[in-house]
Amino acid sequence: MIQKSSLVKGLILLVFCALTINTSFAQQDPQYTQYMYNTTSVNPAYAGQREVLSVTGLHRTQWVGIDGAPQTQTLAIHAPLRNNKIGLGLSIVNDALGPANETYIDANFSYTIRLNESLTKLSFGAKAGAHLLDTDWSKGRFQNPDAVFNQNISLFSPTVGAGLYLHNRKWYIGLSVPNFLTTEHYDDFQESVAKERMNYYLIAGYVFDLSEKTKLKPAALVKAVSGAPIIADLSANFLFNKKLTLGVAYRWDDSVSGLAGFQVTDGLYIGYSYDATTTNLNNYNSGSHEIMLRFELQKIGRILSPRFF
Repeated sequence: MIQKSSLVKGLILLVFCALTINTSFAQQDPQYTQYMYNTTSVNPAYAGQREVLSVTGLHRTQWVGIDGAPQTQTLAIHAPLRNNKIGLGLSIVNDALGPANETYIDANFSYTIRLNESLTKLSFGAKAGAHLLDTDWSKGRFQNPDAVFNQNISLFSPTVGAGLYLHNRKWYIGLSVPNFLTTEHYDDFQESVAKERMNYYLIAGYVFDLSEKTKLKPAALVKAVSGAPIIADLSANFLFNKKLTLGVAYRWDDSVSGLAGFQVTDGLYIGYSYDATTTNLNNYNSGSHEIMLRFELQKIGRILSPRFF
């Protein structure tokens, strides 16, 4: 017999899916609390900007306690070429929500020009790849008479995106569109499932030197999608002795977060974040967890201090 609490949680998730199905299936990109360390996932112009071969893996478990809640995994690999003017990368994202599973596979390219003697640079980025959408309604506990809930869907869509990234060693600002294409995948249900919508990302950050051993980096990520509310993430991270990172974040009308990270070696960073939901869903879940690993292969004969962004 299904417990009452499990039934309530399942009903909440079902209602959530029904209300957001116009944007959940290939319209709303995955969200991250540690976006400031996962920049290639939102802007292809960041490819190669860490000046070394960089490999980042991230796992996010959202709304723990609600069956079928979002689960996201990302893998991003990128490196510079030709004196850091060209950057190449590969990004893979797997995003699951209830009966739906989405996979994004993208190749990233960037070209960087130096603007002045203060090492301010402007990077142009482009990406191309594929988006895969699969649904399996047998995973759900509840039945719905709507036709969209009665048959599984397996769809392939090409993706083409671009971005700009203006930066130096102290600050950055970037604007990107991960996918320009607005293909209608499934004509019979284009109103509810198949319409691809463009996401617009604006990122920014600045590093303040509070002392010789302490740095502060406030950062922001703003995401806009046609037909959906604007999502704004604000964060502030402290870096102590180039090793320990501690910070807080706020996602507008959604959650507050705590972040922590440790630079184990010059080439290995481990990060963790916890989100506490501030909406009514707070009564039915115990928050969201995100863990990140970043490995960087330092160039032979060259030692770089760990970068804050």
